[in-house]
Amino acid sequence: MNIMLFHSTYGLRPAVRDAADRLRAAGHEVWTPDLFEGRTFETVEEGRAFKDELGKEELLKRAILAAAPYSDRGIVYAGFSLGAATAQTLALGDSKARGLLLLHGTSDLAPNASVDDLPVQLHVAEPDAFEPDDWLSAWYLQMGKAGADVEIYRYAGAGHLYTDPGLPDYDKEAAEATWQVALGFLDSL
Repeated sequence: MNIMLFHSTYGLRPAVRDAADRLRAAGHEVWTPDLFEGRTFETVEEGRAFKDELGKEELLKRAILAAAPYSDRGIVYAGFSLGAATAQTLALGDSKARGLLLLHGTSDLAPNASVDDLPVQLHVAEPDAFEPDDWLSAWYLQMGKAGADVEIYRYAGAGHLYTDPGLPDYDKEAAEATWQVALGFLDSL
């Protein structure tokens, strides 16, 4: 499977590279575009400030340019938190998308979003201040209405970015469970 894996608001950290290596070891081809052009951040606040300075349009433009050379191959879009939101936007706009793997995040949907049975898997902490229950319920219904085939996995007690060993949110048990389920999802596509 061809996978475009987008980083979180912390930037292209070692955890993203390690995740890509894990996916490659499972037989997938993986690209990890650096949408922040080498910048990484120690806090969510610093990353958000940079993202806001960069602007949503520029971030999306960089993501589209990174994915464009590979989209004809049929990409699985994936990402962490902000990267998941970016992946979702691209997958919903790419008629050749093979799937969508969301880790720790979602995004708004355009009212006219429409896909043809796009397989979607979301892994998120429970609770998650960035992905509250009422938001996730509305998101799930909107994704279904758009034509996506959605699975949601919640991890009680985990922090927001629980798959990143370099952050305080890290939860080894939840991270390993996530990767086991995610790899099965990717193998099914």
